[in-house]
Amino acid sequence: METQSGAVDFLPIIFQVLVALGFVVVTLIATHYLGPKRKTADKLSTFEAGIKVVGNARQPFSIKYFLVAILFVLFDVEVIFMYPWAVNFRELGMAGMVEMFIFMGTLLLGFIYVLKKKALDWN
Repeated sequence: METQSGAVDFLPIIFQVLVALGFVVVTLIATHYLGPKRKTADKLSTFEAGIKVVGNARQPFSIKYFLVAILFVLFDVEVIFMYPWAVNFRELGMAGMVEMFIFMGTLLLGFIYVLKKKALDWN
């Protein structure tokens, strides 16, 4: 027996989304109008981890920082793909193991490429 779902079945979900959005809008408006408005020089100045601002924030710095950050995110996301495989290891059988070895081999080749290009060297 197959059940047919109609538009009326989605009403609770739509209602929950509307309530959540309404809560966000009401909270933002209420805090804007009810919150204190004391602007001082200290509050309007730039603040970074308790350190006094020195110099211009627009000074250039090495692109290596961004490169390392992007590579970290790339390899970190790839490792996340291994969790579902580990959870379903027994059900996937030998075919799943071969596919994961291909995946990890591709990751290893990418990492070797990054090392050969010396992308992680700070000098």
